[in-house]
Amino acid sequence: MREEAPKSEDVLRQLGNFLRVFAVWWWGAFRGLGCGGKIVLITASLVALGVLYVGPLLLCSAPLVVLGSLSERGASPTPLSFSASAPTATVIHVPSVPQLAPTESPSPMSTTTSTLAPEPTSTASSTPAPSPTPSSTTTPTQIPTATPTPLPRPTATWTPEIRSDDLRAIPGAECLPPGRSAVSARLVRVIDGDTIDVAIEGRTFRVRYIGMNTPERGQPFFIEAAEANRRLVAGRTLLLVPDVSETDPYGRLLRYVIAGDLFVNLALVREGYAAAMIVPPDVSCAEAFRAAEAEARAAGRGLWGLPTPTPTRATLPTPTALPAGGNCHPAYPTVCIPPPPPDLDCADIPYRNFPVDHRYGDPHRFDGDGDGIGCER
Repeated sequence: MREEAPKSEDVLRQLGNFLRVFAVWWWGAFRGLGCGGKIVLITASLVALGVLYVGPLLLCSAPLVVLGSLSERGASPTPLSFSASAPTATVIHVPSVPQLAPTESPSPMSTTTSTLAPEPTSTASSTPAPSPTPSSTTTPTQIPTATPTPLPRPTATWTPEIRSDDLRAIPGAECLPPGRSAVSARLVRVIDGDTIDVAIEGRTFRVRYIGMNTPERGQPFFIEAAEANRRLVAGRTLLLVPDVSETDPYGRLLRYVIAGDLFVNLALVREGYAAAMIVPPDVSCAEAFRAAEAEARAAGRGLWGLPTPTPTRATLPTPTALPAGGNCHPAYPTVCIPPPPPDLDCADIPYRNFPVDHRYGDPHRFDGDGDGIGCER
């Protein structure tokens, strides 16, 4: 008869059996759980191992003792195998370990559990086999890919194009030609009653008002007209609207001028600081300017309220002899002034107080008040 095994060896054997069953259960539970469940299972296992401070020693030593004991007694343990196959109900057979005493023969113990591994097969051999090393195929846990949240793109700010059609709601500006683009400009300086310098995108341009004419330098009401123009346009953003022509013969921009909610060209005519001057093809507001001049004349506003000077022929300068074959316009019979272009102002010629024959017109508009005397001092 064999000697009875020590009780500690029985305990280790039973513990080994328990750990093998527990390992199979733990792995099946681990694979069947989601990401959060796996974290909870691992955390709970670590806490349990920490509480049972002797657990690590038993987990490391017990399987070696059990496998060594089985090897000495000729039992071949069933290797553990884990693979990622379809879930099946598996019956795991734990081979019986013979007792040291021949009178005690433990009955085989079988445990039924549900796992994700295929059904293993167990074989027994009378020849002692080396201790098997459990192998396992671990399925990597898929880590969720963080999808970056796209940041909102800043909305690009832009200034909508201003059209002349949008400005026709301004009082008196109904005559503005449709379909024209209005350019924003900043006032640089006032030249006279109908001319200004403006800045457009960092460049300076000279602008001549369309459809009206104010007294020239040296003529009555010149200062008043220039000051009235400055009062209307100073400190305001200006909108410049073209008609047909882009520039005049002097390279000045020909424009209708809007200052805030005021149509500057028309206001100067209506207040009596300018007379209507219609030069084709820029005639979109011709009728409006003629009506405004008639209104100012009837009310005696501005330059229309000045007394009409009586020309004194005795004070006229001696007419200058006309050069033979000169290009002189017949509207100015005593001086030689060529016809336009270019358009001349009184400051551009050396003559003063000369007669203007209106039968031939006044192409340079030297006689602003229509009294028959041009460029009066």
